Amino acid sequence: MLHRTRPQPATPLDALARPIALTRAGMVLERALRAFWPALSVLALMLAALAFRLPDVMPQLWLRGAAAGVLLVLIVTLGLGLRRFRWPARAEAIARLDMTLPGRPLTALTDQMALGGQDPATQALWAAHLRRMAERAAGARPVAPTPDLSRRDPFALRLSALTALVVALLFGAPARMLDPGASVGGAGPAEAAMGPSWEGWAEPPRYTGKPGIYLNSLTSDDLAVPEGTRLAFRFYGAPGAIDFDETVSSPAAQPLAEAAADVQRRDFDAVRSGVIEIGGAAGRRFAVTILPDDAPAVELVGLAERRADGKLSQPFHATDDYAVTAGRARITLDLAAVPRRYGLALSPEPRDDLVFDLPLPISGNRADFTDALAEDAAKHPWANLPVRLTLEVEDGRGQTGTTGAQSLDLPGRRFFDPLAASLIEARRDLLWSRENGPRVAQWLRAVVNRPEGFVTRPGMAGLITLVSRRIEAASLTPEVRDELAEDLWQMAEMLEDGGLADALAAMQQAQQRLSEAIRNGASKDEIAKLMAELKEATDRYIQMLAERAEAQEEGPQFGREQQSQQITGDQIQQMMDEIQRLMEEGRMAEAQELLDQLARMMENLQVQQGQGGQGDTPGGKTMQDLADTLRDQQQLSDDAFRDMQEGPSQRGNQGGAQDQAQEPQDGGQSLADRQRALRKELGRQQGLMPRLGNEAGDAARQRLDDAGRAMDEAEQALRDGDTGRAIDRQADAIEALREGMRNLGEAFAREQGRQQGQPGQQGAEQQGQAGGRGSRELPRDPLGRNLGDGGRLGATQNMLQGEDIYRRARDLLDEIRRRSAERLRPEAELDYLRRLLDQF
Repeated sequence: MLHRTRPQPATPLDALARPIALTRAGMVLERALRAFWPALSVLALMLAALAFRLPDVMPQLWLRGAAAGVLLVLIVTLGLGLRRFRWPARAEAIARLDMTLPGRPLTALTDQMALGGQDPATQALWAAHLRRMAERAAGARPVAPTPDLSRRDPFALRLSALTALVVALLFGAPARMLDPGASVGGAGPAEAAMGPSWEGWAEPPRYTGKPGIYLNSLTSDDLAVPEGTRLAFRFYGAPGAIDFDETVSSPAAQPLAEAAADVQRRDFDAVRSGVIEIGGAAGRRFAVTILPDDAPAVELVGLAERRADGKLSQPFHATDDYAVTAGRARITLDLAAVPRRYGLALSPEPRDDLVFDLPLPISGNRADFTDALAEDAAKHPWANLPVRLTLEVEDGRGQTGTTGAQSLDLPGRRFFDPLAASLIEARRDLLWSRENGPRVAQWLRAVVNRPEGFVTRPGMAGLITLVSRRIEAASLTPEVRDELAEDLWQMAEMLEDGGLADALAAMQQAQQRLSEAIRNGASKDEIAKLMAELKEATDRYIQMLAERAEAQEEGPQFGREQQSQQITGDQIQQMMDEIQRLMEEGRMAEAQELLDQLARMMENLQVQQGQGGQGDTPGGKTMQDLADTLRDQQQLSDDAFRDMQEGPSQRGNQGGAQDQAQEPQDGGQSLADRQRALRKELGRQQGLMPRLGNEAGDAARQRLDDAGRAMDEAEQALRDGDTGRAIDRQADAIEALREGMRNLGEAFAREQGRQQGQPGQQGAEQQGQAGGRGSRELPRDPLGRNLGDGGRLGATQNMLQGEDIYRRARDLLDEIRRRSAERLRPEAELDYLRRLLDQF
């Protein structure tokens, strides 16, 4: 049996005196921190307050109360610490060190044999045991202290106090802690040695986008800043201790002002080149050069155009040193050029000028951009009358640039129906001057006196009579006049669009019924009957379009004529024959696709009756096919994104109807199969593409190859079930297709210009009109906007509708941010939304 005794001075532990002593010191520190951390925290907060000179700004009464309170808290925490603290014994240090060693060797070295001391074998075994324990004890290392304060200080008050002390030492006045009794206005020895000092900043106007400059950090004395830069200086020390002089501000600049007893400030705008001199030991002399801010400029790009919907379209080009911040178009009646006859013979009633805000880029560079003003003034009294158009732009300093006045006829809708045109003229006379009221009423009564053969639309004669009676019976206040003008406008629209709109609706209804029959597997007899109805409705619509085209050719033209692709009646007949052949062969999916193409063409194309007709411009067919591929790729990407949003559960719940409706429309193809079909179609178009020996043609082929590779990767991703990666590759394909179409349009334009001896720019414009705008519905981007020539955003199209496009843009960004903050959405969708935010 063994028993333990207290180690003697000559014991084997003497070799471990150093690790035992260090372990014991760590235990002292550990117990001290556990006992005195509250007192140390209070002391750190007190020193931080002194370093930040908090006592200098406190009233004396508050200062005395705060000092007494802090001293009391410090005494209490010290007392509690002394009560808790206990000095560790050497045996406790040995025990802690021994616990870190395997087999407790320190305890073994202090043990003695109780039995078998006279047996040589037992003694030899005991000696071997001691040697082994001594070897283990030789590896002893001091044990680090473990205060474990987080359990005793759950609110981390000690860390807050330590942080305050460190910040005070770095940014405060540490010397102030050694002299807590200094007066408020006095400075310590360290501060006195520093002497007076200064700081300066140069802040360019925000519209320049230039960063601010901290003048003290400049190594050069040359300073170049934009005109209107705000210069701010602060001087620390006694007033007048630092001399200051400058010649860059206006004479009316404010003099040196005092911000506090020992701080003076000087703020002014730099408006001319000069010098800034600062005296004192740390003085500087800056040679300031003012970078002039020129006024913005704006110019008209070509002649104003009348769009198909009657809106004014005026391209313009604006430039500025930094950015154009605002712009407006002012339209003034050119009374001297107005033909003063009939209803215009009277003096017009006073009207304010028409003022429209110019469109500015929502994102990107506003220093140099080209855009187009597109506004609808068809209902204005000045529509189709001579006016003067002036564009004006403004920069951040309020400087303006203008185009000067341009004379033109204010675009408005033209009516080709004789009675409709007459009603619009009566409306114009009524708005020109209310004194024309009796004349207009008399003319309207003459129209309905014998309406046979003239007023052919049912009920129109009664409406005209009602308007004439209101004019004669009522007092023509501005409100009543405007109501009557609106009635006349609606009546004219009813006459102008009624027949054509009815024909279009009948044709669309016949197309829809035929599509339903194809999807529902109707019999051959039913399909033949519906096909005959469609042919009849289409013939009627073509005839009305032809009549309208003849009327437009006879009427006056506004601006330059726009080329447009045409399709002849026999070509439409060939398409319908092909549709019927495909249906007879049972190829319903192909028939449906061709029927959809026919529907789009009939809604968008101008039709030329008879055989032959104008051919496409060079490359028009190629551009048309690529535009179709771009539109189909965009639709496929939208479907893939919708598929990712719905997820498997929603598709399973919503199930049937939508999927069944989509499958007949797509021929039962999956997203991957549709992607593969698009890739094959693009390859076919590349094989038929003419060889153009110029740089733009090579770039177009390269970009179309990139689009093909992106489509292949998108197909593979769809087959792997990775919809997010597929959408990314589809976006790459769309972008490559757009760039390829743009390059291809430039290549065709250069080739045409070379053959005809014309500049490439003119050919590019013609090619863009033939291939980009063409005759069919343009592809749309995810926000529903039409894509212009070559798949790019049309420069003359309204990207956002409404009175405040900037508010609409903010609403869209807010919606994207809201959706990106919903963490329950799929990760792929969240990644897509984040990429949208990064781009805008």
